[in-house]
Amino acid sequence: MIEIYANKQIKTITNFWNNIHFHPTDAIEDDWGKRILDNVKIDSVANTVRMYTMLEDIVSINDKGEFVYDFTLNDVRLDYMKKQGFGIFLSYNFIPPCIAEKPNVQSNVSKNKTRYKGKMITTSKPKDYALWEEVCYQYTKHIVERYGLDTVSSWYLQCYNEPDIQPFFLSDLDYSPEAKIARYTEYVKLYKGFASGVMRVSDKLKIGGPSVAGDLNYFLKEFLLTTKRENIRLDFISIHTYGSTPPKIANNTRPLCVTNTLQEHEEHLKIINEVFPEGKEIIVDEWGAATQGFFNRDECPELMFREDSRFAVYFGKMITAYVKAGVSVSKMMICLSGQHEMLVDFSGFRNFFTLNFIKKPIYNAYVITAKLKSVMVDSATDNSDIDLLATKDEKENYAILLSYASQNFDKNLPRVNDCLNLQGVNGDYNVKIWQIDENNTNPYNLAKSKGWGDVFDSEQIKILQEEGNIAPINQYKAIFNGCGEIPLSFSNNALLLIELERIG
Repeated sequence: MIEIYANKQIKTITNFWNNIHFHPTDAIEDDWGKRILDNVKIDSVANTVRMYTMLEDIVSINDKGEFVYDFTLNDVRLDYMKKQGFGIFLSYNFIPPCIAEKPNVQSNVSKNKTRYKGKMITTSKPKDYALWEEVCYQYTKHIVERYGLDTVSSWYLQCYNEPDIQPFFLSDLDYSPEAKIARYTEYVKLYKGFASGVMRVSDKLKIGGPSVAGDLNYFLKEFLLTTKRENIRLDFISIHTYGSTPPKIANNTRPLCVTNTLQEHEEHLKIINEVFPEGKEIIVDEWGAATQGFFNRDECPELMFREDSRFAVYFGKMITAYVKAGVSVSKMMICLSGQHEMLVDFSGFRNFFTLNFIKKPIYNAYVITAKLKSVMVDSATDNSDIDLLATKDEKENYAILLSYASQNFDKNLPRVNDCLNLQGVNGDYNVKIWQIDENNTNPYNLAKSKGWGDVFDSEQIKILQEEGNIAPINQYKAIFNGCGEIPLSFSNNALLLIELERIG
């Protein structure tokens, strides 16, 4: 039984899910990066894109001890992003070596020995926070002069990335209690300098942080308490939410499960609401079913879920769970990692496209969920493995998201042959059924079923690229007089979107 009660409106909803963190940022200036983002724009996959300012590439000091700024590549990236019409989320990092206390304390945060293009991250604190403030001021001044205050005031400006963990901040320290306090203490100084530098340009700009990875009970809570106690400007709170880790998925102590993601987000909210009961905008500027986007099957074979329909269904179940729970979040951004480190097409990295530009099921999940409408209507099913989210707009167009998988994605569920029963729908409609499952829009499963291995010839690549191009598996015209049925048939680990477009 799959029932939709179109006349029973539950609540209005805002699309918080169609946003991404594009990584590495400096791929935006390259053809392969633009190719991905061109598709993202065409398919309405992302409304807002998070990117790094890459201050380390912009700022240097000349022989006279003067700051020198080169915004050339920054402008190439931002010009492109603005031209595409993306909303922009700018993370102000990393520490320019020329102002670092320990410029040789570096990290790669990558599968390889360096980051993209042979770069590293300087993780030291600034030798003088006044210098950091000046860098933040000059960068903000430049983007406001180039793009205008009205435009930049619509962007999100964030201080740093994951300052609570060793790979990004103070990597020469361990995870001892003393190191935890040191990271927090220095980040507060970092945030104050950032806030002062940005506000020197204009108080109309929108700023926030702390973009924490995991130290919630101490780092996040203390940061929020400090900003409130000292009246430090904080327009939005950014957090990272990951459902599990590769080791915990591998040993089954925290298996792949959407409940993990929702519970972690609710733990974040509990801390935030204790400090700001009056409310703050909350942005999950990184999410994933598992952490460590630079891990793939080499470290954890179970990460191959990122290649098949399980990740797509995880996304659909997550959207449904968040909407029905009514949790507070304005934007969620999948972190696309490992895009520049692929050696073969399918190896378990957390990205949208393979090495040969084959679209993955998770990408197509973003394509079809962008079609969801702004009003949630009532729905019901007697199948505990099906999650339903039914939506409509003011013109009586409908989009119904159906996710079918076991709770931990560990069972081979039987094929479902059923009808979607519609109550309260009237008029002539174009019906489209979009479907991702083990046998539809699943290039990895297709290659595996044919025994093609890891390396493909040109004809195989063409076949897999075509498999990755999503299109309705069925479309037809129908007339509904208060009720109707839409036949459905789908296999295990399926994500469907049933679209009803009103005619006339």
